[in-house]
Amino acid sequence: MQINTQINAASMMQQLDIKKNDAINGTDNVPSFLQEPANLSQSNVYFQLEAFSFSFEPKEPPIFTLSDIGYTGKPFSELTQDDAKGLVADDGFFGVSKTSNRLSDFVLTGAGDNIDMLKAGREGIIQGFKEAEKIWGDTLPEISYKSLELALEKIDTRLQGLGANVIDFGA
Repeated sequence: MQINTQINAASMMQQLDIKKNDAINGTDNVPSFLQEPANLSQSNVYFQLEAFSFSFEPKEPPIFTLSDIGYTGKPFSELTQDDAKGLVADDGFFGVSKTSNRLSDFVLTGAGDNIDMLKAGREGIIQGFKEAEKIWGDTLPEISYKSLELALEKIDTRLQGLGANVIDFGA
């Protein structure tokens, strides 16, 4: 199995900055108090995808490091094929379960029981994936969609528990 994917983190962060500027300048339709959780969720998605990039080409220093999300394993440049397979396996650090936990926990912890913030964080995750699809050429690796689905299920479960109508804001 050969893994060679790339994400242009600088481009993604530039898009995030544009969205933040739109929110600050009032040129978007999202209330400002909801924009920040959406932006944070979106940037978390970007970082998760950047961390999943197994490109060994030199890049500019990232804004985040892998340790920021708890990764303490080998540098990607030192991974064997078996190491890489282990990282994306079901129970691996970048597997569906652990990645979806990082995405959903970010929103759930940040929003607490605030329904509007949970919805905004949920939308930020979805928007981050949509923008990542554009950057990747319309289709992400299957593992990304499985991680997205599981993360959204966890957020939806919290929203349902708080009495929110989940059907109103499907992916």
